Amino acid sequence: MNPGFIVAIIIASYGLLGIKFTGTRYQRYVKRFGLYNRILTEGWSWHAPIIEQVVGEKYSLMEQRYDIDAQTCITKDNVTVKVDGILYWKIAKLENYVFGISNPKQALNDVVLTKIRTEIGSLDLDETFIARENLNKRILKEVTQASMAWGIEVTRLELKDLTPDARVLEAMEQQMTAERAKRAIILESEGEKQRNINLAEGLAKAEIIEAKANKEKIILEAEAEAESQKKLADAKAEAAKALAKSIQENKHSEEALRLLLAKDWMEMGQKMADAKSGSVLMIDPQSPASLIAALKQFTNNENES
Repeated sequence: MNPGFIVAIIIASYGLLGIKFTGTRYQRYVKRFGLYNRILTEGWSWHAPIIEQVVGEKYSLMEQRYDIDAQTCITKDNVTVKVDGILYWKIAKLENYVFGISNPKQALNDVVLTKIRTEIGSLDLDETFIARENLNKRILKEVTQASMAWGIEVTRLELKDLTPDARVLEAMEQQMTAERAKRAIILESEGEKQRNINLAEGLAKAEIIEAKANKEKIILEAEAEAESQKKLADAKAEAAKALAKSIQENKHSEEALRLLLAKDWMEMGQKMADAKSGSVLMIDPQSPASLIAALKQFTNNENES
C-alpha cells in the first residue's frame, strides 16, 4: 500500500476526530495539555485531538430558575420570619463560571441567603411587607455584584413568602380583628350620624314646605276675603245710592225708610265704618233727612276713594 495514502488517511481521520458541533445557546471549553485554552461557541468548530480536549458537558446560556429554600430570618424588631423565593440567572462568562469557583450554584445560593438575612435584619416586620419591591431590588443588586466574578448574571429575584412565626401571626390576627371591629363601630356611628342628619334635613325641608303652603293659603284666603268684602261694599254702596235717589224722588217713602233703617242701621253703620275711607257716620234712624245726608256723604267718600 502506498505510504502517502496511509498518511493521508491518518491525517484525514485526525482532522475528522477534531470536528465538534455545539448547539444553539450552548458553549463548551477546550483544554490544551490539561489547561484551559478557549471557549467553543455554538455551531461547528475544530480542535486538535490528543493535545486538546473538549469538555463533554455543554453549558446552557439560557436563563435558568433556582428555587431559594425557606430560611429563618430575624427582623430589626426581633421578629422571626421564614423567607423563600425564586432566583433567575444565566451564565455570562463561561471561563469564570467553570474556573472561578468550585461550585458556582452553591456559592450563588449561599450569597443569596446571606443577603436576604442581612436585608431582612435591617427592617422592621411591617417594613418587610410594605417595601417588598424595594427589598427585592436591593438584594438583586448586591447578589449581582457578588456573582459577576463567577461568570453568573442574576436577572431577577423575587421573594415569595415572608411568614412570621405562629405567635406573631396570632397577635397580628388579633390586631386585625380589633381593627376591623373598631372600623365597623366607626362606620356604624358615621352611618347613624348621617341618618340623623338626613332625617333632620328632611324634617326641616318638610316644615319649610308646610310653612310656605300655609303662607300661600293665608295669602289666598286674605285676598279672597278682601275681594269678597270689596264686592259686598260695592253692592252696599250701589244700594245706598239707589235708596237715596228713591227717597229724593218719592217723598212718601220716608215712613218705609224709617222702618227699614230701624232694622238695618246697625249693620249698615258697621259696614260703613269698615269702608276704605275709615269714617264713621252717626245718623238718626228716625230722621229720613239725616239718612239722606249720610247716604250722600257715603257716596261722596266712595267716589273720592
